[in-house]
Amino acid sequence: QLRLVESGGGLVQPGGSLTLSCKMSQYSLAHYSITWFRQAPGKEREGVACIPVSATLPLYKDFALDRFVITRDNNNDTVYLRMNGLHPADSATYYCAAKRFGECRDWQFTGDGYNAWGQGTQVTVSS
Repeated sequence: QLRLVESGGGLVQPGGSLTLSCKMSQYSLAHYSITWFRQAPGKEREGVACIPVSATLPLYKDFALDRFVITRDNNNDTVYLRMNGLHPADSATYYCAAKRFGECRDWQFTGDGYNAWGQGTQVTVSS
């Protein structure tokens, strides 16, 4: 089956930066939009950013706008999430999810109807 593996999480100080990776196997990334989600303990899962197949006009949640950058490298079947200016509130497990739908829309942040999810990577922002 389609598989996604996240990596790049870890401990970072407030104000620091971190880049997460989401690598797809078994299928070609070029056919899927990719959405990053996150979930902190005791809180609901929330969307972070989505990148379409074309890589144009990605979507960001308000908290991620101007701080996070989502990119994709179809040749390596990998999507990245560069997180800058991190706050303790950004601490969470970050997941990537793939949808065989070429564009990104607001409704995709509900987390419904995805073809595959990764296992998650932990991000902790603390001094």
